[in-house]
Amino acid sequence: MKNLYLSNRFFRLWGGILLFFIIAYLVEFLYPVALGIFIVGMSLIIVDFLILFNRNVKVTGERQLPRLFSNGDQNTVSFTVRNRSNLNLNLKAIEELPYQFQIRNFEHLLSVEAGNENTIKYTLRPVERGAYEFGRINIFAMTRLGLIERHFKIAEQTSIPVYPSIIQMKQFELRAVDQFSHFRGVKKIRRIGHSYEFEQIKNYVRGDDHRSINWKASSRRATLMVNQYEDERSQQVYNIIDKSRIMRMPFEGMSLLDYAINASLAISNIALLKHDRAGLITYSDKLGAVIKADSRSNQLNKILQALYKEKERQVESNHELLYFAARKLIHRRSLLLLYTNFENEYALDRVLPILRKINKFHLLVVIFFENTEISGLIKKSTASVEDIYYQTIAQKFLNEKRQMVQKLRKFGIQAVITNPEELSINTINKYLELKARGLI
Repeated sequence: MKNLYLSNRFFRLWGGILLFFIIAYLVEFLYPVALGIFIVGMSLIIVDFLILFNRNVKVTGERQLPRLFSNGDQNTVSFTVRNRSNLNLNLKAIEELPYQFQIRNFEHLLSVEAGNENTIKYTLRPVERGAYEFGRINIFAMTRLGLIERHFKIAEQTSIPVYPSIIQMKQFELRAVDQFSHFRGVKKIRRIGHSYEFEQIKNYVRGDDHRSINWKASSRRATLMVNQYEDERSQQVYNIIDKSRIMRMPFEGMSLLDYAINASLAISNIALLKHDRAGLITYSDKLGAVIKADSRSNQLNKILQALYKEKERQVESNHELLYFAARKLIHRRSLLLLYTNFENEYALDRVLPILRKINKFHLLVVIFFENTEISGLIKKSTASVEDIYYQTIAQKFLNEKRQMVQKLRKFGIQAVITNPEELSINTINKYLELKARGLI
């Protein structure tokens, strides 16, 4: 009897019968009618119970989950429900989702014919890394009468890890590696000069740079031949992530740190595909993960596992540690992609002397974030003096951000300011630009 539940239709039925008895108390000749309705109602419940709790009525199923979830992406989940009985059933499926999603009304209504199955698909978007616990799937089965429900539990409790965005990494891999790519976002960067490694001599095709024509080879083959070059390889690319409290700021549910982690994974993958060496350093008041730049086959997995474990710290960042890491842990000139955030020019001025020192030994790119809430405030229409005041202050903040970019570039430091949503694509474009210019 523990699997027996009463439906809303049950309570409506008995509420109606009770109301009829009240009326019959006032109008005496209706009492036999009310009694007859009571007997019919009891009969329907008994029939519904005997049909639904027959031993031949069985509902089974399972949940289909990917091996892992990608943080910040829509991940597809599905479950299949099978009706193992010889009668049609109306089912209500209630999924026990991980508490991180804070979804408390997740249910699906479906009708499954006798001996058939039905599959439900839906998507979930996690916004933080870690282990997510899925519970059981509760199935409440009803016949066409729908007076009572029988409870079934399907699918086992299971845990799934949420890693930095694998989906995003794969998407940007296709965009950045294909030299003929016309995908939205990735810019086609014109190569400057020939500060590249020679790869091969090939037949000239329309569109090849005529300055690359190899006249000696062309005279021997009696057809135009061109030299083909490729980007210099084995350059070191380090993603350096500030994980102090300034990176806890949320944007569409995700912290800036998680956006930086997703971008670091994507750029590391592309760097390895470009035959460069990818490395990782995280810091706050102390050094976190340190992975030496390498291009071995397991390097991306090492970076992925390290990024999965990183967490924000409720402290100010120690930028002297950043200088120590750049001088003592990185032994040759490298591209350093520093993900941090500056809300005002004063915060930048405190760190600028250290950034200038690092830039003497490495090619430093400082990547920080535009406050999208302030940007949105400027675009709103004004209806009062107060609105004008808010927009004036917002414009002041945006101008200060642009001044910070100019100040960094004034001292020869590369800078990227971006909204969190476009962090990965803007970072990839900067990396491809620097390689095209032969700066790394």
